[in-house]
Amino acid sequence: MDRPSPAASQGRSFLQLFSALRPHVATDRNLPSRLQQLLAREKRFGSRDRRLYRELLYTALRHLPWIDARLATDTPDDAIRATAWLAADTAATRAFRAHWTAGWPEVPATVAERARHLSADPAALLPAWFAEHCPAAFQSPAFDALHTRAPLWIRLQTDDATPVLAEFEARGWSVQPAPVLSTALEVLAEADLTTTDAYARGLIEIQDLGSQLLLARLSPAPAGHWLDACAGAGGKTLQLARLLGTSGKVDAHDIRASALDELGTRAARARIANIRILSAAPSGTYDGVLIDAPCSGTGTWRRAPHLKWCTTPQTITNSATVQRQLLERYAPLVSAGGQLVYATCSLSRQENEDVITAFLAAHPEFTAAAPASMLLPSDYNTDGYFVAPLRRV
Repeated sequence: MDRPSPAASQGRSFLQLFSALRPHVATDRNLPSRLQQLLAREKRFGSRDRRLYRELLYTALRHLPWIDARLATDTPDDAIRATAWLAADTAATRAFRAHWTAGWPEVPATVAERARHLSADPAALLPAWFAEHCPAAFQSPAFDALHTRAPLWIRLQTDDATPVLAEFEARGWSVQPAPVLSTALEVLAEADLTTTDAYARGLIEIQDLGSQLLLARLSPAPAGHWLDACAGAGGKTLQLARLLGTSGKVDAHDIRASALDELGTRAARARIANIRILSAAPSGTYDGVLIDAPCSGTGTWRRAPHLKWCTTPQTITNSATVQRQLLERYAPLVSAGGQLVYATCSLSRQENEDVITAFLAAHPEFTAAAPASMLLPSDYNTDGYFVAPLRRV
């Protein structure tokens, strides 16, 4: 009896992994951790196998109703073939895609065209209830961007990119500079950046371009004293510290104390000394306060597609409640004439415009320093973000 081809066996392994994840999709916001554990338990998988299955599973989650429909009709090969066709063409997926999609056309640029080829419903790819939160997400080109593999962006933490570019070239990795920000580069390769000398020396940070744009466009005055009130792992903290210069200072705090654990390591690696990590609640006043608020993460659905299926209207309502509380807590720390910057990675009006409108109505001492803005994934090939710069009068 002929042995099945490697790609055929990989197709069966993909379905087994998908079946193990599928019962948890609607309830587990930490599904990527569950996936990592699944892959780690399979000792037969090499690094290329893990990259392949991760890409296939994320593709399936991005197009979950389409894949579910094929499995419901007991046509597993159709589910594998559709997933292979929709998956990004990478070094890890190329042979698999060639086997499973032989004779199929190139993947069209728009979701509507892909849906026609698969006889699928494009509208099924987003929860219907979300339309009232962000109508633009249901329209091209934002809708298409939300169903495309997220890019890999880095932020340069050096004025001289030469050693970074030289190392990447030696590894065979191509990069593309962002047309809107000189410190941002898109890495056009399946790259583990944490293994690089540039990463070890703190010359680069992995940070989405959208996240970088939020602060870069605010242009905080050098030498100021800022509070990053929801610092988390510190991506924006590090960027803010660099923008303020060595004469500026950033205090970093988070109500989730464990979230700050990584920041100290990252700051030391980047040799940034003007960050102070606060375990206790901050006090006093600041030239600026950044509230990068915990949110539903709807702006990250292309990068974290499982969140589409475990986010509910109540998730967003709960997030908005916390966000209003954070504004009330930290607004008093802004000095006269200082900035209060509210940001989320959500596309929901309820977490964005509605929160700011309610805050300004209750706090006449604050006014909009610039119009609030939404960054859609289709604007610059980023995650989705919202930012509202306010000023204390």
